[in-house]
Amino acid sequence: MSEFEKAYAKNAGGYENAKDDSLSKMKNFLDLYLNFKMKLRDALVRNYDENPTLIAELNDYKEKVGVTYLLEKKLIEPSLTDLYERRKWEYRASHIMLRTGQGGNDEESKRLADAIFDSIKAGESFEEMARKYSQDQFSAQVGGDLFYVTAGLLPIEFEDAVYETEPGQIYPEVLKTNFGYHIIKVTEKRERIPAIQASHILIDFKNENGELDTLAAKSKIDSLHTLINEGEDFAKLASEFSEDPGSKERGGDLGFFERRQMVKEFDEAAFNLDTNQVSDVIKTNFGFHIIKLTGKRPYPSFVDERENLKKMFERQSYQAKRNEFIDNLRNKYDYQVNDETLSIIAAGDSVVLDGNHPGLPEFNDKVIFSYAGNNISAGEFFEKVPEKKDYYKKIITEDLLNNAIKAVSEDYVLKEEALNLESTDTTFADLMDDYRNGIFIFKLQEDEVWNKIEIDSTKLFQFYEANKENYRFQDRVSFIEIFSAKDSVINHYHKLLQSGVSFDSLASLTERAAMKDKGGIYTLNAVSTSPLYEEAAKLENPGDFSEPIKVAGGFSIIKLLEKDPARIKTFNEARAEVAGAFQESESKRLENDYLQRLNKRYEPVVYYSELEKAFVEEK
Repeated sequence: MSEFEKAYAKNAGGYENAKDDSLSKMKNFLDLYLNFKMKLRDALVRNYDENPTLIAELNDYKEKVGVTYLLEKKLIEPSLTDLYERRKWEYRASHIMLRTGQGGNDEESKRLADAIFDSIKAGESFEEMARKYSQDQFSAQVGGDLFYVTAGLLPIEFEDAVYETEPGQIYPEVLKTNFGYHIIKVTEKRERIPAIQASHILIDFKNENGELDTLAAKSKIDSLHTLINEGEDFAKLASEFSEDPGSKERGGDLGFFERRQMVKEFDEAAFNLDTNQVSDVIKTNFGFHIIKLTGKRPYPSFVDERENLKKMFERQSYQAKRNEFIDNLRNKYDYQVNDETLSIIAAGDSVVLDGNHPGLPEFNDKVIFSYAGNNISAGEFFEKVPEKKDYYKKIITEDLLNNAIKAVSEDYVLKEEALNLESTDTTFADLMDDYRNGIFIFKLQEDEVWNKIEIDSTKLFQFYEANKENYRFQDRVSFIEIFSAKDSVINHYHKLLQSGVSFDSLASLTERAAMKDKGGIYTLNAVSTSPLYEEAAKLENPGDFSEPIKVAGGFSIIKLLEKDPARIKTFNEARAEVAGAFQESESKRLENDYLQRLNKRYEPVVYYSELEKAFVEEK
């Protein structure tokens, strides 16, 4: 029963859909599933599971799909989940940064960073040391404060250090990134609000004459703040008094914005408010503000945020985490480079890495690296090198060759892990079972049905004679059209036709672009094809032409060329349809014959009454 429920639920789109289905639907599926199981049994009897061609196809699929599945399920998906959880929080962090290579000496920067770190551990103020020594000019003057940061936006090494440090603590070692050496301090951790909506009233420092008058501005903003505290409507005051032209017409509404989109003082005040709370007077470079928080955007679901998370992950840390993942696989499968072969290949001067290496005949069969008990020859390595554009046709050095070997080995260890996935991942194992079963069923259909269909003219004609009523033409017409976008033009053409001018000559002037090369001729087709065909069918005899007709986009005159009343198609006219129907009929006959043989061989017993117990526990 569990096997049936699993198969039925998969077909129905899940257990929730399956448990509400009728017994008749389940019975129909059970009949089909029984046929499926008998065919799979027959495939094993025929030793399809030992067929070299089918095994090769299965392994090829396993490698290709397995590598994609592996990276998605073992690398990308866990990383996105971690990033999603991290982004629920934001940290306020500070740092002291010393650039690498200061004065051309990287070691000097490291020694200075270590000395500063030791001084802070000994009791020196982090903020004072940042003001004195940090080479990040933007944060040094505020004691190294970087304000609030969240995952996905920083260099991954820096982010990891921040998220591993508790508020009030300093990361326990000097950190190196591409920007330099960092000493990191975390000052606060809080739940992240993705975005807030706020309104504000701004009073500029300058008066209406453009003169700086901070006291008058402060007096005005204080008066407005008092009115708000006394119950005056915020939006109304903003519309009347705010000096921010971009928001005053909306009652001061700034819409939703994320952390760090506003200047620091405004940002910090706004994100510390509760919904509908009004701030104190805030001073920024733009003037004095009063802020009212009007909404908070909730943290999105993983499903809604997934694409955004994926973009951040790919931009920030995918390559680093992929390299780490591959290195773990190399260790798992005992990846080893043959230093002797490497030295032979790297021995030449100014030799490029490609298949024209002069020493290739000498070392072609030598092992260049091994993994999981498999030896890869130098010749095979050189066949793969053109796929690695970072190294192909570059001058060979030992470092470049080592890196090229690592790059080539990546594909091998990924495929090895993919081939072993079936034994460690049940979802992938199910996927491979489905594909294996599909291959077997396809092969059975090929052997028992498709390859046994014999088509010849005699059989097709006999089939046609027995079923000719199924092959009929509707009423059909062909015609020629003159079209113009202007009624004056079409009326002029109609007078010319009445005076004896050739219809064909005027049809060549049709303004219908798609029909110009065809001389306006519409070939024989069913009357129901289009309104134009319906108009042509109203004409009595070939050669008759219509009055000007209003049509989509303009006006037409139609001349009837041929009328073919509804009739049975001749064998030649119906041949393609007959061949398709004959093959379908033969396929059904051969399929039924095959299933009858399987039923006779295996004599299955079906307990339809048991279906009443299906999905009972799910209800």
